[in-house]
Formats: sequence, C-alpha cells, structure tokens
Amino acid sequence: MSLAERLRVLQEQAGRGASPRSSADALSLQLRRLLGVRALLRQRPPLAAPAGTRLADGLYLVETSWPSVAPEHLRLPGPDTAAVARERLVCFDTETTGLAGGVGTKAFMLGCAQWQGDRLVVRQLYLTALMGEATMLDTFAAWLAPDSILVSYNGRSYDAPLLKGRYRMQRREHPFDSRPHLDLLHAVRRLYRGVWANCRLATVERELLGIVREDDLPGAQAPAAWLSFLRGEGSRDLGRVIEHNRQDLKSLAALLLRLGTTA
Repeated sequence: MSLAERLRVLQEQAGRGASPRSSADALSLQLRRLLGVRALLRQRPPLAAPAGTRLADGLYLVETSWPSVAPEHLRLPGPDTAAVARERLVCFDTETTGLAGGVGTKAFMLGCAQWQGDRLVVRQLYLTALMGEATMLDTFAAWLAPDSILVSYNGRSYDAPLLKGRYRMQRREHPFDSRPHLDLLHAVRRLYRGVWANCRLATVERELLGIVREDDLPGAQAPAAWLSFLRGEGSRDLGRVIEHNRQDLKSLAALLLRLGTTA
C-alpha cells in the first residue's frame, strides 16, 4: 500500500465517530508514526550489524554448522512417502515485521538449515536496511537446487505466502510452487492434537525433543527488536533474534529426523 493510499485510509478511520479535533489529533499521531517507520526503513547508510558477513548494502549473512548423525536417506512423515537424500531437505524460517502477515509485512530475517556432508549447516540472512531485500531473496533462491524439498513449521500458511508476496514486489519469480513443501505442523497435529495443550514449536521442543531454551527472545518480540536496532538503540536484542531463529531451524531439523524414519 502506497503512502498516499495509507493516508487516505487513516483519514477515513479518523473521521468515523469522532469530533473534528480528536479526528485531526488521531490522524496526526498515526501519520507521524507511519512516517517515522518509513524513515527508519529507508535509513542511509546501513547500520553496523551485530554479527555476520556483509553481502550487500543492508544485508548480512551468519553461517554456523554442527556435526550431524542424520541418516543419508529419510522416509518423510506422511502417507506413501518415498525415501529422499538428506541433502535435498531445506528447512527454512523467517522473522518478520509483523506476526499478522498481510500487505506491508516484510521478512527482515530468512534462515535455512541444510545437511552438507556430515554437518548441519545453518545460514541466516538479515536486513539492516530494506535496500538489501532483493539480494536476500535472490540469495535464498540460489541456495535451492531444482530437486530441493522445502521443510517448515507453519510455513505453508505464513512464511511461504509472505515470501511469495515479497518476491512479486521485487519483480522476481519465487521458488516455492516448483518444489515440494513439507509443513511439519500438520504432521505434529495428526500425532499430538489433544495430547498436548497446543502444537506450538516451543511445546514440541519441550515435550518431544527435550530442548529448553535459555535467554530466548520470544518471536513476538522480534519486530520490536529489529525496529529498536534501526533506531540506533543497540544490537543486543537483534543478536538474540538471530539466536532465536537459529534455534528454530535446529529444532526444525531435529523434528524432521524424529518424525521421519530411516530408509
């Protein structure tokens, strides 16, 4: 939505059921907030990043890896699934500017976990300015082979649609429809709905994987941490978002191994 369109919507909202003075005050406040966020997102020059390697203006990469004992082939959860080589599996996850999705929501962090040889490699791309978004999307697409299988947790409903929209906004073809996409949330719901209080990833970690996070920044606080970084208020919480996203990816890979079976 353009700034002019947003302004028109704010004017309409402010004029409903309020006095002219209060409507004007509300409109002024919302407009200042909108312009403030817009200025932050267009900030020049890009801010210094808390970690990683600079790939382009406004874009950084953090890469880590661990030894892995994953079998060379896995039979994925689901009916009548064939065994696949572990290198084809690409777990991905985003951190975004809003949890509701929709027009205007952007992914400021995009990570993936992949088996390479005997190691699990986690690569995370994150933005310090929106000028890096196109390169971020291109880089993620380049990581995917033609036969890659995408793996996510609630990615079919949230991450993939959001990223498709961002690829379209950048006038690029997205890499999703041409590749299989396994959303492990559906497999967890089939097995544990009614057994656990809910099927959130944090519950899966606790009940199934035995993972307890320390000093974890909840995903709901990630947008505020990124905006605070853009305002120059420090990078500590953005570093915690990187760690949160990294653990999400490691947990996703561990869950895939737990739910799949050795071929």
